[in-house]
Formats: sequence, C-alpha cells, structure tokens
Amino acid sequence: MAEAAVKEAPDADAAEGGEGEGAGPKKKLSLKMLIIIGAAALVVLGGGGAAAFFLLAPKGDAAHAGKKHETKKKDEKAKGGKDSKNAPKITQGPDGVLYYTLPDIVVNMQTSDGRPTFLKLKLTLELPDQDTADALDENMPRLQDMFQTFLRELRPEDLSGSQGSYQLRMELLRRVNLILAPEKANAVLIEEMLIN
Repeated sequence: MAEAAVKEAPDADAAEGGEGEGAGPKKKLSLKMLIIIGAAALVVLGGGGAAAFFLLAPKGDAAHAGKKHETKKKDEKAKGGKDSKNAPKITQGPDGVLYYTLPDIVVNMQTSDGRPTFLKLKLTLELPDQDTADALDENMPRLQDMFQTFLRELRPEDLSGSQGSYQLRMELLRRVNLILAPEKANAVLIEEMLIN
C-alpha cells in the first residue's frame, strides 16, 4: 500500500500540469531553506550553550591555582624579583633595614609662564622591617595618589638647591608616615630627580 501511495504522488504532480512545475521547485527550495535555517539555529544555540557552560561554570580548582600564582608573584616581588620594569623592589640594607625602591614618579609641574615642565623622581624608602614593607605594599595606591597630588603643586623654584631637595625629602617622609601609621619609615632617599 505504501508503494502505491509513492507511485500516486508523482502522478499527482504530473496531473497538475503547468501549475505543478512551479509549485514543485518552490517546495524543494523551502524545504532546503528550512533545513539550512534549522542547522544554523542548532549551531548558534549549541555554541551559546557551550559558551555559557564554560564561562559561567564555577571556577573550583582554577581559582585556587590563580591564588597560588598571585602568592608566587607577591613572593617574587618581596624578594626583589622583576615582576615588571617599574615594579617596587625591596633590597636588604645594613643593620637589618630594608630599602624599598618605589616605581618612578613623573608629574607635570606648575610654572609661572605656563610652559610644560615635568618632574621625574626615583625614590627609595628606608624601612625598619618587613612588616613596614608589607604595610607599604597594601597602601601603595594611596601613597602614589598623595605623591602625585603634592608634587603637581610644586614649582621648579621650590626644588632648587640643596635646601629644596632637603625640604622635598622631609615633606615626602611626613606623607609616607601618615599613610603607614602606626608603622614608620626611617628616611626618603632621592636616587634621581630630573626637571625638564
């Protein structure tokens, strides 16, 4: 019986004549389009589901591994390892003090004539112990903000001569100790000061 139905189907198309010829290709075309659209939708939905699975899945061991990596980076930084070119460096000094070299500081200074003038400082802090260095690491963004704000208000005339350099060191030390309280830094050492 199924064979008879299959045989009748071609005869039905042939019986329609001219109308059947136009309808036949349209049905095949629309069937092909439906298959293509269905396959594309399946690919898009499958890809979206896979992306959601991988991106939204709990991190589990990956998060734990990331913490190990961060701890390793912090240990390298504390040992004076080069995390980046401008990263703080800690070195051991005499009598148990630590020298904490800050990243280079570059600021645009005020001038009376309106010329752009830049100040570049390379500072090293003399710290009494590792606890103070750890406190400094935790407060580094606050320290850099305070330095930027203070140094931008200076004029090149404020830094002229040894008196200007001494006053700059004392003012920076005061600001460092405000941030580190109750810890204290022993001194601020100016390794490099360029005014352009």
